[in-house]
Amino acid sequence: MTSSDDHGFHFASPAMQVERAVAELRFGRPVILRDGSRRLAALALDSAAPSIYDQFAAAVEGKHSLFLTEHRAARLLPGACGDISVPLEGLSFAEASRLAYGLQAQAQAQAQAPMRWREADTLMGASAELAQLALLLPAMVCADINNFDSRFAACCTLERSLLATAGTARQRFDMVVRTRVPLRDLGDAEFVVFRGGLAQKDQIAIVVGQPDFNAPVPIRIHSSCITGDLCGSLKCDCGDQLRNGLASIKAVGGGVLLYLDQEGRGTGIGAKMRAYGYQHLGLDTIDADAELGFGSDHRRYEAAMAMLRLLGIAKVVIFTNNPAKIAALSEGGIEVDSRVALTGEVTVENAGYLQTKKMRAGHMLDIEALLAAE
Repeated sequence: MTSSDDHGFHFASPAMQVERAVAELRFGRPVILRDGSRRLAALALDSAAPSIYDQFAAAVEGKHSLFLTEHRAARLLPGACGDISVPLEGLSFAEASRLAYGLQAQAQAQAQAPMRWREADTLMGASAELAQLALLLPAMVCADINNFDSRFAACCTLERSLLATAGTARQRFDMVVRTRVPLRDLGDAEFVVFRGGLAQKDQIAIVVGQPDFNAPVPIRIHSSCITGDLCGSLKCDCGDQLRNGLASIKAVGGGVLLYLDQEGRGTGIGAKMRAYGYQHLGLDTIDADAELGFGSDHRRYEAAMAMLRLLGIAKVVIFTNNPAKIAALSEGGIEVDSRVALTGEVTVENAGYLQTKKMRAGHMLDIEALLAAE
């Protein structure tokens, strides 16, 4: 923030500029990414209206293309490596959407492979990074606009280099409030709310029992799952892990559950529901995400590190089956004393999902033993 001669305020920090660009994409408007003398207009297909897509195509005189991540490219073009760019001249919004993420509502899990494509450049990749910050699918309509500057004069412009500030912004949190909340079967707990990161989201730490902060503190890092945590979905084990995690922490005398706002392995509820549509067509959870252009897991844990530090926790016992969480803690300067497995009920609906987590995502699960216990 800098002051001005008229005693006003200018909120022009790098993080704020990234957040403005993210908001523009979510509103379905183009954003200009600038890298040196080059200017790239980018429109998120996931949020754009067909009329805006047509207006964009007209503004760049048909010289637009569709950026697809390496994950989506590999689904369309088996054997393809890396991100690709597909020319869009003459293609409608519906045809571009079909290339970007199929159209599972029409029971069509695979679009026809494009006849023409080329390797995408890094500035296009930066536009997809911005879309993921916006919790949008990383399918971007892109065009160089150095010859069409005036047609995009009203659009938000972002220096590509500022995207690097997103990582730093994610680490800045403040404690907002902490208060007692009585929980069924657990007794009094303390909810501690933290605010920070990009878009200043609120994150929650639930302190259960009477943990000894001078010893390794039992913790669970739990990413939000509306379908499992709130509605009892049988497709996953998230709700079981949430409740079993809290009970297990209570049973060992107390600890902390960090509840992070990152639905759908960090892709957002909209993408998660699209992925569910592909799962209904027979894809496993990882291939369903790849169909949408995502990797196997986009969750980040800077918020968890910041919350633990603000709580004064430096050494933990973690309740998890996910080695990525252990690695994130260690890389974030939190010492992991030990790990405790945490399981839920195996059902007909989630058995395949659990197998995929073990076989393709490396989760430390003994599926056979869990099945035998049922």
